[in-house]
Amino acid sequence: MAFDEMINADSSPRAPYRNYHEWYSNQDPARLIAKSRDAENIFRKTGITFAVYGHEDSSEKLIPFDIIPRVISGSEWRRLAQGIEQRVLALNAFLDDIYHKQEIIKAGRIPRELIEKNEAFLPEMIGFRPPGGVYTHIVGTDIVRTGEDQFYVLEDNARTPSGVSYMLENRETMMQMFPELFQLNKVQRVEDYPYLLRQSLASLAPPGCKGKPRVAVLTPGIYNSAYYEHSFLADMMGVELVEGSDLRVIDGKVKMRTTRGYEAIDVLYRRVDDDFLDPLTFRPDSCLGVPGIMDVYRAGNITIANAPGTGISDDKAIYSYMPEIVEFYTGRKALLENVPTWRCSEPDSLKYVLEHLEELVVKEVHGSGGYGMLVGPTASKKERAAFAEKLKSRPNNYIAQPTLSLSTVPILVNKGIAPRHVDLRPYVLVSDKVQIIPGGLTRVALKQGSLVVNSSQGGGTKDTWVLED
Repeated sequence: MAFDEMINADSSPRAPYRNYHEWYSNQDPARLIAKSRDAENIFRKTGITFAVYGHEDSSEKLIPFDIIPRVISGSEWRRLAQGIEQRVLALNAFLDDIYHKQEIIKAGRIPRELIEKNEAFLPEMIGFRPPGGVYTHIVGTDIVRTGEDQFYVLEDNARTPSGVSYMLENRETMMQMFPELFQLNKVQRVEDYPYLLRQSLASLAPPGCKGKPRVAVLTPGIYNSAYYEHSFLADMMGVELVEGSDLRVIDGKVKMRTTRGYEAIDVLYRRVDDDFLDPLTFRPDSCLGVPGIMDVYRAGNITIANAPGTGISDDKAIYSYMPEIVEFYTGRKALLENVPTWRCSEPDSLKYVLEHLEELVVKEVHGSGGYGMLVGPTASKKERAAFAEKLKSRPNNYIAQPTLSLSTVPILVNKGIAPRHVDLRPYVLVSDKVQIIPGGLTRVALKQGSLVVNSSQGGGTKDTWVLED
């Protein structure tokens, strides 16, 4: 039985939801259905969309928004935030170490081949330390809950975490439609995120930066599935949105084309993957990046957020070592647990996974978005057999985990409310301090019984409230 975040076993509301539950009990269901339609219209008019590539219909779609908020108490949040901060600092220390002294490898805590043969490990970053020693400027840690005090980290998104625009738009929409709820509940703010993001990025400008640092957002362009978010964040921060074709390397600086000529950029928040960032260093066929930007970066004349090479910390095989990584760099046990993980590269683990496929979730080590995975309990015998062959042919490419019973939060349905499984992606900013936005993006599996919350797989989102004490 999944843990219900709103309702206790005796049918009373849990403490964080008491005010909301009392308010909801006095609402006309027809009004709430109408409000839900209003929210959809707001999102449609605003243009809050995403695209799913690889499908026959790759047109832009709305991400479904559910108007029943997820509510987290202040004390619950403090425990979570402590664990998130510890983990993010450990990740940054890990990245600094593997590109320098590699002490964790020398100590035998992680296999050398897992680092050096990893496609996300960039030899070009060896010996280079970014401004301020920060690699992971923006992190989106995926967390799931299975009980009153049971939280697990599902993924570390330290490359180019997305979805923060939905967090901001969800809150704005809820405040617009239900202002009375924000008078009844002391909900911590998320609206300051764009200001905090710009402030955090600017604080890590290169040492040679004179005056106010110039920040820009690098997007792959209008055909990227997250282009709305790139444009939204640039607008909210009050900075330029640029494509690779807008930038040139001139006199050892990355400069942006303006009506006044080319002007230098100090900090580039890039939403372009490593492979496409610099055709002179990485993929020569890339038209999305800036030729020569890595030379400027290594010379210390621009800050790139997140740093190239951080993607290795998103690797699911690396994830399986996170308890060791946290303890190695912090000297303390991890405050947030990992989901138990079998590395299919290890013969004994592979044998176990093949014998228990019907119980497990199997994921590609570099996979994302819910693609390339097998959910054993819901897969057919034929699907499991086909996946077993993949595992046998490329065991290094997969990890496996138990099927967790994710917590539920109600969604609005035609006949009232019904529980659906959720996860949580808090957003973290790292500079000379760690700032964790209170709440983050709650993703919800809209199909009854489904555990897949990804928007690309039919999931939706909710506003996430963290209450003040």
